[in-house]
Amino acid sequence: MIADDAVELARSLRAEAARTNERRALVLAGDRERGYDALEDVLDALAVPITRTTLVGPADRLRCERLAQSRAGELLGTTRDVVVLDAHDELRPDALGKLVGTVDGGGLFVLLTPPLEDWPDRRDGFDESLAVPPFSLSDVTGRFRRRLVETLRAHRGIGVVDLEDGVVDDGLTEPAPRRDVDGEGLEPPSEHRFPTAVYEACRTADQIDAVAAFEALFEAPAAVVLEADRGRGKSSAAGLAAGAFAAAGEDVLVTAPASRNAREVFDRAGELCETLEVVEVAEPRRIETTAGGRVRYREPIEAIERLGEADVVVVDEAAAFPVSVLEDLLAAERIAFATTVHGYEGAGRGFSVRFRDRLAESDHAVTERVLAEPIRYAAGDPLEVWAFRALLLDARPPVAQLVADADPDSVAYRRLEPEALLADEGLLREAFGLLVLAHYRTEPSDLARLLDAPNLEARALVHEGRVVSVALLAREGKLPAEQRAMMYEGGRIRGNMLPDVLTSQLRDERAGEPAGIRVVRIATHHAVRSRGLGSRLLAEIRDEYGDAVDWLGTGFGATPGLLEFWRANGYAAVHVSTTRNDASGEYSALMLSPTTEAGRELRDRHAARFARRFGALCTDALRDLEPDVARAVLRTVPADAAPALELTAHEWRVVAGAAYGPGLFDVDPGPFRALVVRFLVERPGDVELTEREQRLLVVRALQGRDWEAVADRLGYHSAGQCMRALGDALVPLVDRYGTEPALEVRDRFADG
Repeated sequence: MIADDAVELARSLRAEAARTNERRALVLAGDRERGYDALEDVLDALAVPITRTTLVGPADRLRCERLAQSRAGELLGTTRDVVVLDAHDELRPDALGKLVGTVDGGGLFVLLTPPLEDWPDRRDGFDESLAVPPFSLSDVTGRFRRRLVETLRAHRGIGVVDLEDGVVDDGLTEPAPRRDVDGEGLEPPSEHRFPTAVYEACRTADQIDAVAAFEALFEAPAAVVLEADRGRGKSSAAGLAAGAFAAAGEDVLVTAPASRNAREVFDRAGELCETLEVVEVAEPRRIETTAGGRVRYREPIEAIERLGEADVVVVDEAAAFPVSVLEDLLAAERIAFATTVHGYEGAGRGFSVRFRDRLAESDHAVTERVLAEPIRYAAGDPLEVWAFRALLLDARPPVAQLVADADPDSVAYRRLEPEALLADEGLLREAFGLLVLAHYRTEPSDLARLLDAPNLEARALVHEGRVVSVALLAREGKLPAEQRAMMYEGGRIRGNMLPDVLTSQLRDERAGEPAGIRVVRIATHHAVRSRGLGSRLLAEIRDEYGDAVDWLGTGFGATPGLLEFWRANGYAAVHVSTTRNDASGEYSALMLSPTTEAGRELRDRHAARFARRFGALCTDALRDLEPDVARAVLRTVPADAAPALELTAHEWRVVAGAAYGPGLFDVDPGPFRALVVRFLVERPGDVELTEREQRLLVVRALQGRDWEAVADRLGYHSAGQCMRALGDALVPLVDRYGTEPALEVRDRFADG
């Protein structure tokens, strides 16, 4: 019987996994009910504890823990002997990537699928998310699953059972047994401050090095960063260090996306404290020692509120945190971050792409370690090798030497057709690798979108056959009247980010009518940046699409450098989000560049509206917007969209009095804001203000921060000096824009 074949294969796979301290996978392909029947027989035969088994699927079909695929992230930081993924209704690539990493050495990953021959041609719940209007579900392709099926059949360590015909591939590798030395022969550092027992608990040289790095936290301000692929023991190292600090009487605060993600930290901390015989209280989320120290878990927001109570802070699964939360946690003087390198946990690469810059700019002395040697399973584990290839978790751009000579004259523009990417693994890895390294939110699901989504297209610049710059493009707009009305009335249209914001938030029902191309991502190889390749790629895209669309657009976490790049390429800001992006920690800027008259009308009316409301936004939702971002975003607005200065004669006297006489900004800030916005949009060449003076105009005149805070931020000796500096900065603006009443005030005090 086929069920017997499946049971026998499962036993063989798990036995081989146990002998080698590797993992194995079992695919049960075919009818869903047959799959569950076979699965129950398999689990009964393997006798895996219920507490060590998790089913990820839509229904409680097994007597064990069950999660929906949307909640797969809850297993981060935990391990299981058997993880089952039911992929019949849908397969979310992000969930697949997270779940594979939770299987322990000697464990089994079970995948329930439709018949493998049919699976790529079926459409599931994930595919529905790719059917972006005006496209339908029938326009979505199955290339991602076709590639996935090929990898399942080709990779070692993966057994495949056809529930109609029996075993297709036993997946057995028949390797020689491996001996797990479990730390044998390892030596602690020659000089160390943690007890020797801490290092004796380590299982690899990498882990000893990582634990030793935590000794840097005896000083302040200091930060430790541990980076590793899944299964390398970074959480264990953090737990050993936390236990060592608690044993020395220190208060260690641990935070993670959820308490279960920090389980390994507490397990190892508790084991160490027991070894050191200092345990007084041992609970799942709290350990107290006889020395008066403790290790305690707090949810992220509560952790931020309690930073002042802790001596040391440990952030586990840091890649899953929004950058804004990581920045708030950085207020701790002694802090450690443990983060995953590959796998795009949670918010993706916000930690490595955005937060690392913030950390480098902080006062903390940063100690970094990378753990490469696996602990939970052996090096070369087949399941890890398969997952990395199937989801391109380790995708990389070409090595720097191969593209070092690339410049705008040496490259060729290329359409990256999905079938061509599927047929050329090297091309796919290079293009996707660039997107991964350059953006904070590239996830495995983006690979599926690249291959299957009908609204997405990719373009690249290649140098001698190597990808040096890549752009991911989305078709948006050209929506029928009924869909535009639905958006205007509060409905959502997937995959139409710019029309959606302009319609639903900015109340423009016509915004979804023109057709556009949004640049979703653009990335250039790090070895050849600042050579004009990104601009060349945007120019080629503009030439290709011409007037076939009405506008080109983009949206991104706003920084001065990025805003200037897009401005230089003809894009103008039409909106800045009123909340910070969870992943990047930045406010998002939306920008448009017209290609037809319809696109120009769209850009012009929204640029003008944006400039008019910007002053009010700065005193409210954007009160904490970085002043250099405010300056840069207004610079992108076309000069002819600058708001008219409709100041009354009295208001001009107030402004001129603060610039030239004894008048006060505080009595009526409104007229000053209108003047500052007009200047920052127009940037007239006959007005010269230093960058410090321009920041002063933003922070005080637009954002309305109090004098003491402004003086402190901008380095003025006192509030009085800051007030005088504002008056000085207003002088050239009055000279440039002032009407007759303003000039009369100027002349009166200038003559005096």
